[in-house]
Amino acid sequence: MTLYTRFAAHVAAALDTLTAAGTLPEGLDRRNVTVEPPRDPSHGDLATNAAMVLAKSAGTNPRALAEAIVGELGKLPDVAGASVAGPGFINLTLTDAAWRDELAVIPAAGADYGRSTMGRGARVNIEYVSANPTGPMHMGHCRGAVVGDALASLLEFAGHDVIREYYVNDAGGQVDVLARSAHLRYREALGEDVGAIPEGLYPGDYLVPVGKALAEEFGDRYATAPEDAWLALFRARAVAAMLVMIKDDLALLGIHHDVFSSEAELQAAGKPEAAEAWLREHGFVYDGFLEAPKGETPEDWEPVELPLFRSTAFGDDQDRPIKKSNGSWTYFGADLAYHFQKSQSADQLIDIWGADHAGTVKRIVAAVAALTGGKTRFDVKLVQMVRLLRAGEPVKMSKRAGNFVTLADVVREVGKDVVRFTMLTRRADAQMDFDFAKVVEASKDNPVFYVQYAHARVASLHRRAAEAGVTQGAADLSRLDTEDLALVKLAAQFPRVVETAAAAREPHRIAFYLYDLAAAFHAAWNVGNDRPDRRFLVPEDQDATRARLFLADAIAQIIRNGLSIMGVVAVSEMK
Repeated sequence: MTLYTRFAAHVAAALDTLTAAGTLPEGLDRRNVTVEPPRDPSHGDLATNAAMVLAKSAGTNPRALAEAIVGELGKLPDVAGASVAGPGFINLTLTDAAWRDELAVIPAAGADYGRSTMGRGARVNIEYVSANPTGPMHMGHCRGAVVGDALASLLEFAGHDVIREYYVNDAGGQVDVLARSAHLRYREALGEDVGAIPEGLYPGDYLVPVGKALAEEFGDRYATAPEDAWLALFRARAVAAMLVMIKDDLALLGIHHDVFSSEAELQAAGKPEAAEAWLREHGFVYDGFLEAPKGETPEDWEPVELPLFRSTAFGDDQDRPIKKSNGSWTYFGADLAYHFQKSQSADQLIDIWGADHAGTVKRIVAAVAALTGGKTRFDVKLVQMVRLLRAGEPVKMSKRAGNFVTLADVVREVGKDVVRFTMLTRRADAQMDFDFAKVVEASKDNPVFYVQYAHARVASLHRRAAEAGVTQGAADLSRLDTEDLALVKLAAQFPRVVETAAAAREPHRIAFYLYDLAAAFHAAWNVGNDRPDRRFLVPEDQDATRARLFLADAIAQIIRNGLSIMGVVAVSEMK
């Protein structure tokens, strides 16, 4: 149990005592009661909103209730002071011993420090990347891939059972274009001069080996055959080849999905029909007519009866067709069936989408609410595109890819850890620039470097301590003073940051926290440049050195834990 969870339990116990005494009524909803750092550190170490949250339902004045709660919390041996602020906020100041005790917990818990049970084993399906299987991964896919994978790790660390899923869009017209592009490269592999790649086909060189493999397998059997003789076959072969390439590209980022779901297989199995039947049975699908598009006159618009999903019943601005006039499924109809399938094996669903899909969020949220009776939590996280720069100038496109910069090229140039960390240095829904020069810069302005440097500095401390003749032994944490304990107070927030980031589905909060922790560590280190007594390594005072080495090791442990959630390896030496 960490300090914040321990004090949440203390607050709960204080409320239990007041309930038993008749000060509070039975059965109050305490779910919104929190224990967190106060916004102003001068107010104390911890704050709770218990009185503000419970006073109305308890039929009492919040400040009077706060005074009663303070009376209970003030009895705790770890509390040096408890006070009421404003209309009823409660601030607590803890003893130094309480912070030293929490510091001792960090290395004892090790890689599990900050791990939470808040998820209570809830099964969460996170679908991310899901790029069309028509070519290698590009940097437009990278950010969503990293955000999704880091979120999966974060939720696992917070006690959820996570399914990482990739939805293969292999049923649309784009895979027919892929098959035709592969056929062109197939003919090229047979010796035909195909000239310039025609408009409308995929131009990248990545299809050259696909064409060669097809030529080796089939010879010239399909060189002049009509399209209907080879389209389905070449589509299957090309999609399979693209998936191998996509998985290889994702592996460069350390990303591996548990499930690859095929849209084509979903439709072949009749899942959209099953979803439609279920929705009709429950009154959520009916046959009706769409309104004419804006600007169309009655002469230009011929109404067609279509099966419509009642998305307006869930806050959408109009009902949505699940089929086209030719009887084929709309994108929404197919997505609806896919989410129906996912909801049957998960308690919660999360989709990571590009920001260009913002217009479809409301309808798919409505569909999931209908399909699950509103019982399944469903979040859609939108991810903005990344602009690639080199020293401030836009990066040229990749010849191999045809019209974009490949993820593989970027990872091979700057490294997996740099890419992953950088993708989490801003909110997912905020625009991002990825400058090749800046992401490898050895400066405070580069969060990747700054956090890694903090971890490497701790590793260097042990090498230097050994060289200085500092002997090993138990650390006397009473040697840590107020300045040292300021670092402990920030370090102790890590478990709480994990839970709040998991609850908000925002893995970038881990990156932000690690930067703040690293900055505080570097600041403490730099104080020693002017004050030798404040250095982490004071050879003439081995007790102080061992205590500060213990503190530094705890900081390094938290950095490792946080970086692990982000999918980044902590380094012990900067190169």
